[in-house]
Amino acid sequence: MAQMNAEERRAFQQMLNAVKILVVTEGKVDYNESTTLIGLVEPFAKTDPDCDALLKALIEVRADGVVTAEESARLVDLIGLLSRKDSGLVYGIEEKPPFFAALFAAFQHLLAIFVAIITPPLLIAGGLKIDDLKVKGFLVSMALFASGICTFIQCKRLGPVGSQLLCVQGTSFQFIGPLIGVGLVAQNASVAQGGTAAGVAYGLPLIFGCCICAAPAEMIAAFLFKKLRTIITPLVSGIVVALIGLGLIKVGIISCGGGYGSMAPDAPFPFAGWQNLTVSGAVLLTIVLFNCAANKYLRMGSVIFGIIVGYLIAFFGFDMVSFETGTLLSFNIPQPFKWGVRFDLASILGLAIVYLVTSIEASGDITANSMISGLSINDESYYRRVRGGVLADGVNSAVAGVFNSFPNSIFAQNNGLIQLTGVASRYVGYFIAAMLLLLGLFPVVGMLFSTMPDPVLGGATLLMFGMVAAAGIRIIASQPIGRKETLVLALSFGAGLGVELCPDILSRAPEAVKGIFSSGLVTGGLVAILSNASIRIKD
Repeated sequence: MAQMNAEERRAFQQMLNAVKILVVTEGKVDYNESTTLIGLVEPFAKTDPDCDALLKALIEVRADGVVTAEESARLVDLIGLLSRKDSGLVYGIEEKPPFFAALFAAFQHLLAIFVAIITPPLLIAGGLKIDDLKVKGFLVSMALFASGICTFIQCKRLGPVGSQLLCVQGTSFQFIGPLIGVGLVAQNASVAQGGTAAGVAYGLPLIFGCCICAAPAEMIAAFLFKKLRTIITPLVSGIVVALIGLGLIKVGIISCGGGYGSMAPDAPFPFAGWQNLTVSGAVLLTIVLFNCAANKYLRMGSVIFGIIVGYLIAFFGFDMVSFETGTLLSFNIPQPFKWGVRFDLASILGLAIVYLVTSIEASGDITANSMISGLSINDESYYRRVRGGVLADGVNSAVAGVFNSFPNSIFAQNNGLIQLTGVASRYVGYFIAAMLLLLGLFPVVGMLFSTMPDPVLGGATLLMFGMVAAAGIRIIASQPIGRKETLVLALSFGAGLGVELCPDILSRAPEAVKGIFSSGLVTGGLVAILSNASIRIKD
């Protein structure tokens, strides 16, 4: 689009706006106007993928002038992309990066999510006291495998399912506490009947069965999203996104200090020791420096360059990196319902509440992703993306349960990576999905990633988590802030961050209440919804 002069750009923008109004309000495109726009777009179609996509879409609908709902959403998306060419993106949503550029970007996303994907199954296994290494290894592999399937569905969009954005899915941290509680229910029932705690296959059948049965709660929420928009407003979405980022910052800063392992008295590199902080600081500084570069390849590689620097310092400077040599040449074959399924109505209802709260998180992540990717967050195409993305969250969680994994949700940290690298192309998601599938099938590959020292990971993720919080603040700032909005913000952040900073406030609450509200995100998100819907102030 850079070849246009100022007058041509104004005419082009006016025509784009005219077509968009017709598409949205009347569901049609005037033949003469579409022909004129085709003439304007055609010279740039060979060099600009977005122009080429819009040209093809216009030619398809010009014949009868009638625009279907699917075509309408598609045209609005494409027009939005062309209207925001100054967004700073290296590759937009519909642009296809060269193979190695896409692979490079996908690898960075993989580094950002790998630990986040394998951590929940390990924590759940620990909570259920599963000592069998084969069981734990299989859970980790299936978490990666399921994440690959779910990411592909989100980026590709199958029918109404999927956001068609660069949305990466993985095992949700929000379900860890509730799922451990569900598993313990099965174990306690087994003990009460004279069996052992492991008598019902470690409680896993009940967990997977309840996850599958409760997932429709989020699918229903997806179809009600537009009607619920008066409740889940941009203000609420912004609060949720900010809380996600602020909660993740704690994870990042702990990794910067050396991780939980460094908190042991006999740890060779103590928590917050100068060695750990030197490594994490070097990673963070390297990422910032490369991200400020004008060259797009240096910017795209900023996270990888930072990790490489951190690895070198950790390996040669402090001997933090150790590689285990064991019998890792195994191959995991996905087995649906490996341990079977069981059901419990109370557990299903409890998980359904968590799914509903997760839909708020998903809508917030999609909103942030849309903004970072230069898309609108207040038109029909936006509702379509959110509806498809939240629906995919629910469907993918059920699919994960079938493959012996836990509920999946959109990862917020990847939004920060999109902003860092400038690569928003959904086609990169296909590469990410393929990598995750391979990691799930070949445990030895995953083990190589797990050798990354905590300070290296912390330095790489801290900036991304901060950008997620910043995206939430941008969404909040895009709305008028009056007395009511100020109260909603104060209540939501007070409750959400209060629980996050002082979890003992729930120490005397019933287990069911603690399982749901122990998350600052859940607490702050629910308070945001309720207070925004109930507070009435006339300025």
